[in-house]
Amino acid sequence: MSAISLTRRRFLSSMSAVGGFAVASLAMPYVARGTASRPVFTSGVQSGDVDATSGMIWTRVDRPSRITIEYSTTERFSNATRLSPIDVGPETDFTLKTLLADLPPDQDIFYRFVAADLQEINAVSNAVRGQFRTAPTTRRDVRFVWSGDTAGQGWGIDDEGMRTYSTIAAHRPDFMIHSGDTIYADNPMPDEIRLRDGSVWKNRIVTDEKREVARTLDEFRGQWKYNLLDEHVRDLHAHCPVFHQWDDHEVLNNWSPSSDLRDDARYAGLTIGAVAGRSSRAFHEMTPIRYVAEEPGRIFRKVSYGPLLDVFFVDLRSYRGPNTHGLDPVLSDTSRILGEKQVAWLKRELARSDATWKVISCDMPLSLVIWDDYGKKQGSEAVANGDNGAPLGRELEFADLLRFIRDAGIANIIWLTADVHYTAAHHYDPARAAFKEFLPFWEFVSGPLHSGTYGAQQLDMTFGPEVRFIKAAPGGIEQNLPPSAGLQFFGIVDIDGQTEQLTVRLMDRNDTELWRINLDPAVTS
Repeated sequence: MSAISLTRRRFLSSMSAVGGFAVASLAMPYVARGTASRPVFTSGVQSGDVDATSGMIWTRVDRPSRITIEYSTTERFSNATRLSPIDVGPETDFTLKTLLADLPPDQDIFYRFVAADLQEINAVSNAVRGQFRTAPTTRRDVRFVWSGDTAGQGWGIDDEGMRTYSTIAAHRPDFMIHSGDTIYADNPMPDEIRLRDGSVWKNRIVTDEKREVARTLDEFRGQWKYNLLDEHVRDLHAHCPVFHQWDDHEVLNNWSPSSDLRDDARYAGLTIGAVAGRSSRAFHEMTPIRYVAEEPGRIFRKVSYGPLLDVFFVDLRSYRGPNTHGLDPVLSDTSRILGEKQVAWLKRELARSDATWKVISCDMPLSLVIWDDYGKKQGSEAVANGDNGAPLGRELEFADLLRFIRDAGIANIIWLTADVHYTAAHHYDPARAAFKEFLPFWEFVSGPLHSGTYGAQQLDMTFGPEVRFIKAAPGGIEQNLPPSAGLQFFGIVDIDGQTEQLTVRLMDRNDTELWRINLDPAVTS
């Protein structure tokens, strides 16, 4: 039985038989090797935004090509469905993504691409392939993972590579959520970094696009192509759908639509609109995120993964006002962070959801105080303003949302996030809060995947958070620790198909379980 044919359940059975699992067994030649006369797939394959009957698939070639796509419910591609060929060219940087529709639910789907050179149509590539499993329509066990923060602070592909991705792959999740900071477009990458103990971190791979901040569309595309040079990343993508959202470093640190770049020499002559627009285009070209017809380029969306789970992805970047003091007494467009349209969508979709569990995937934590200017401790970069009192500024928007959830009787919501480069479990309770009009809930934080690790952030008590677990860098001079320090984190969520119990585990890249909790649903179906 080859690695690609393993479903998670078959994988677990086989693992118990052999007593373990070597991550290396996932390695397969997903990056096709060709000659100069044949197209080459440069970046493996990806799938994403998978539901019960459809899923997005993606790949990239090295030249203008005509790409043939086949998919099947068997690894041998018996009775395969072939789509009409699609031509790709430089206008999308030779990327292709398309929706596979009308799929059977709860079924392994195997897909493959073959490329023919548009200038020499008989020059045909080797096939590149991947797989995913569609969501169920009946109750079964579901497992997914989440984390964020890839290739930040100059920590790139060293001799070990981005190994957290392989640790995740060994758990055979149904899908992975990448919670933002998927690239670090504003973090130039050096060839090496001298560590505090005198040793040297060496980036085995550094591309031209990674040596400078991204400004042009091609430079933003290059940020994505860099991550896909890592074998651990490619192998995970070939076996596991990834659902993407963004945060700030896809564009630049702490950006908002009102950011002023006139005093930043790195972006001379550019506006934030131009930079964010190029970033957004690259984001949608280089990931298998779905297109939203009514708002092209939109990131907030819902993915339904069977009767036990709906995932709601929110976007705290595109619709926010300026990163000011966060103390506005009245909610306005300038004090919002979600934006009126997105809040209305989220309320509507949460109320409509009949899934047992509703997961809100948020690109920033709700109550950690993140300063826009850390040196001066000024400006509210996230939701919390640090005053521990009644909701003000962006907190007003979340107070309204939490009140709506309570009044609508929407149960079984958890929040997942990354952003702060450590892992933690936060429990929110109105009994501890300055604002009391909400139901208790959990927020789980995990990351980075492959970036620097930082110390714990200050909590704001407006919504009554309590830290139930945390693992972070020590702080002080022990900040921005490299991936080799071991403080790279991800979370696993398991939902039991029979009991509907949800279990969250916080993990490190060595696959050590740091903390877990079992949550019973308040309402069972």
